[in-house]
Amino acid sequence: MTTGLPHTAVDKARDEIVRVGTSLFNRGYVHAGAGNISAGVGNGHLITPTDAALGFLDRHRLALVDANGERIAGDRASKTLTLHRRVYAADPTARFVIHTHSTHLVALTLAGVWSQDDVLPPITPYFVMKVGHVPLIPYHRPGDPRVADLVTARIADRLASHTPIRAVLLDRLGPVVWGPDAAAALAVLEELEETARLWLLTDRRPGPLTTDAIGELRSAFGAAW
Repeated sequence: MTTGLPHTAVDKARDEIVRVGTSLFNRGYVHAGAGNISAGVGNGHLITPTDAALGFLDRHRLALVDANGERIAGDRASKTLTLHRRVYAADPTARFVIHTHSTHLVALTLAGVWSQDDVLPPITPYFVMKVGHVPLIPYHRPGDPRVADLVTARIADRLASHTPIRAVLLDRLGPVVWGPDAAAALAVLEELEETARLWLLTDRRPGPLTTDAIGELRSAFGAAW
């Protein structure tokens, strides 16, 4: 089948998605058929099938879609395909997107986030440097296309204020993170989940770093906060 997409890039993206899915499952970030992963390939995308178990992906069954979201090969795409495609369109640096139902981040939405604009306070320097602002997206059913509008509006607002975001937290469903490659997206997810765990373990008592401390992270490391 002629896909119109670069075969080498598609093959590499298949391997990367399987590798990331296996890693997430083995480390407890995903379970059962929850979560999804995608990668940009040329003008199209490769995404996990709907309800696929991320720890047991078949590379040949990953859904390959064209620039219009139409299936070229593989199984039926995840029901969150629209959200993934809109993230790529809204943030030109995004080339890999991960959505999980990570335990501590879902628990955070149930226990109560710090604020709607920042689900966690900036309690550690690496959270400020590696994650940054993470807004809460109000609950909608899984796959609801309206979520994409809310997420892209948040991305646009933060880009306009020169504090771009790398993640959002879907109420009761978990994080959506992205980056220029798999390693960058994973780093955001891992630091975000770990910070949620720390904050919940300390009964949400720690306050944010001081304004001066955050300013130093901006000047020394270019932190987008």
